[in-house]
Amino acid sequence: MAERPPLILVMHPALVRGMIGEPQRARLDGLCELLDPEPLADFDEPRAEALLGRVEILLTGWGCPRLEAEVLVRAPALRAVIHAAGTVKNHVTDACWERGLVVSSAAAANALPVAEYTLAAILFANKRVFQLQRRYREVRAIRLWPAEAPGLGNLRKVVGILGASRIGRRVIELLRPFDLEVLVSDPYLDAGEAEALGARPVDLDTLFEACDVVSLHAPSLPDTRHLVDAKRLALLGDGATLINTARGALVDHAALEAELVSGRIAAVLDTTEPEILPADSPLYDLPNVFLTPHIAGALGGETARMIELALDEIERFVKGVPLEHAVTREDLERVA
Repeated sequence: MAERPPLILVMHPALVRGMIGEPQRARLDGLCELLDPEPLADFDEPRAEALLGRVEILLTGWGCPRLEAEVLVRAPALRAVIHAAGTVKNHVTDACWERGLVVSSAAAANALPVAEYTLAAILFANKRVFQLQRRYREVRAIRLWPAEAPGLGNLRKVVGILGASRIGRRVIELLRPFDLEVLVSDPYLDAGEAEALGARPVDLDTLFEACDVVSLHAPSLPDTRHLVDAKRLALLGDGATLINTARGALVDHAALEAELVSGRIAAVLDTTEPEILPADSPLYDLPNVFLTPHIAGALGGETARMIELALDEIERFVKGVPLEHAVTREDLERVA
């Protein structure tokens, strides 16, 4: 390997301006030979051939095209793919594993703002903030709000975490200072681990039956598609809230829409299926739905954590030290 291995950026061009400032660029230049300051967004660009012919490290981000076998053939010296974002499933292919590439992800850095969003959503959901904000705007008067919102308040409410992922574990940690009971459901989590986290393990149906709020933190896999179906939604008690900051495919949205239109439950949805709901979806206007455009993850200044993590990984790789956030083919079978 060269003293400063050649590196190229492969991501949406707008990301570079927001993520890589002068300090990060200076650090990157100290570690690697940056072959082109402008990122590739497409491997068919005219300049791609020369860059791929020399590159040893790809620093990738959102918008990275798929690393198919034919791309790897054009990159004979490529050794590592360091992703300055969350999931690598959108661009890392079987050909990467067959080639023996080292792969890393900044999912751990992206988990922090998602957990923070979720904490706020849980506390606001139990306080009925989303519904009462709309109601206050309508009536423009102070009311006896507990009468309008039965169950108002956070004291001793039961919160369910579906999935002890990085984000799920961080949410449980953030909930510790509050007077809440926390349940968790995850087939890979044993009772001892759950207790150490500060949560009580339960099966999935019990989670939905027992909780005032259920927050989804499971990966989107074939086995988890529509894991939250009509049957499980029906187990939620009247006035319960479903929070989804994970993936829309975890939920049967037809069943969810029916429950929400009825007004029986509420939802905080940062992800949906489809990702952008149809313009005529009732979820945009329902008073019991708080809908956000996939903003829970790292945005704006929060992306600094991801590029800094990626630079740490590049430094480890250059020094021949094992990566801290390496991703393996086996990992992808059960993570986002």
